[in-house]
Amino acid sequence: MWNYKKYNYIILTGFALILYFLFAYLLDRTSFYTLLYLWISLFSCSYYLYRCRITNFTFLVCISILFRFIFLFSDPNLSQDFYRFIWDGRMLLEGYNPYLSLPETFIEQRNYPINQAVELYNGMGAMNGSHYTNYPPINQLCFFIASLISNNSIIGSVIVMRLIIILADIGILFYGKKLLEKLQLPASNIFLYLLNPFVIIELTGNLHFEPVMLFFLVWGLYKLNQKNWVLAGVLFAVSISVKLIPLLFLPIFYQLFIKKEETIFKGLKKLIGFYLVIFVTICLLFLPFFSSTFVSNYSKSVGLWFKNFEFNASIYYLAREIGYLFRGYNEIAIIGKIMPALTIVFLSVISFYKKNNSMKQIITSLLFGLSFYYFTTTTMHPWYLSTLIILAVFTKYRFPIIWSLVVILSYQAYANTPWKENLWFITSEYLVVYGFLIYEVFIKNKPTQKLSGKNCYEKEKESGLFNHNSNI
Repeated sequence: MWNYKKYNYIILTGFALILYFLFAYLLDRTSFYTLLYLWISLFSCSYYLYRCRITNFTFLVCISILFRFIFLFSDPNLSQDFYRFIWDGRMLLEGYNPYLSLPETFIEQRNYPINQAVELYNGMGAMNGSHYTNYPPINQLCFFIASLISNNSIIGSVIVMRLIIILADIGILFYGKKLLEKLQLPASNIFLYLLNPFVIIELTGNLHFEPVMLFFLVWGLYKLNQKNWVLAGVLFAVSISVKLIPLLFLPIFYQLFIKKEETIFKGLKKLIGFYLVIFVTICLLFLPFFSSTFVSNYSKSVGLWFKNFEFNASIYYLAREIGYLFRGYNEIAIIGKIMPALTIVFLSVISFYKKNNSMKQIITSLLFGLSFYYFTTTTMHPWYLSTLIILAVFTKYRFPIIWSLVVILSYQAYANTPWKENLWFITSEYLVVYGFLIYEVFIKNKPTQKLSGKNCYEKEKESGLFNHNSNI
């Protein structure tokens, strides 16, 4: 007789495979409520699979990889950025510097420098095609590899890029598990990232290259924990050369070098060496593309995220509404400069005043430093969350996992014609995120008198969040 309880994980796995197939091949992102149903169903399946098979590490690894391969032959359906990836890769293959020209210019002049130029331009859209590329060199290398292997087929290039992303996730599994073991944390924590439907859909499915960045970041953290700061510096530089976001992390490593050495001078010497390794490696990686025009174009492209683009923001949207109330127009040009300044101040505080002597404390600071940036940014695309999720794996905080569930509410904007955000959905998203964050920081992890003085002190010391001179 069939024992449901004994084999329910098989049923759940089969159901999840069907849901991922529907998501990959039949979903239109304008069908928001269908999208929402699939999203919640997949999170439910993943949660129960994780809970009922948490001791079977091999099984969870296998299904995490299997779910990713469901998307192998599908076109990304929640993002059109991959068309620009292919454009940049094929430009490199033809000997062009992708940082120096606009797709729009070639199309307007009816000059088609690459295969399927018109199809790629129409796919990426006029807005994307009118801006200079902002993808760093290692990201461009991934695009180039896809074009080298498949120069005449868009789906062929998609498959190659997707395989690169899956390989990066396998690398995250390898070094993430090692780092968890070194930090004496459960190895199963890695499935908060690997088995997360958000990660599978947004990164593998929609071809965002955060896994490549995160692979080098996790590897770098592992090597830094081993006190191999030279190799760690190289790995951090490569991570930055995939996506620029790890640049924000660099000040937070200050105490790890200064306070762990016998003398300040010795620690400062290593810290400067660490930063020099990162700086020199980044310069070498950008060198093949470097010119005065490159600097100008790249600066303009990156600046758009602070002056022009708006999406799924939280604190910025509140500031914008205040600007409308008192000035009568959108003050993004001013607010977009203030928000990064606030991030710099916050990063400075947690770098120099919060306790960051251990790797656990460092990663906790990385998590809250990046969270603050995302809470204040003008543009919060869903896939940005992947960095918070992998950092949360090595901490006791789970608000990024909750955020990865509710971030789907931001996609309601694509159900509207023309495209328009519904701020009620955005408000609902952030009420859940901030509510759970407050619960974790001030209620769940608050020391109680029931704990012995020693255990209470050790827990506070380990987290670094409730240190008397390091409150976040």
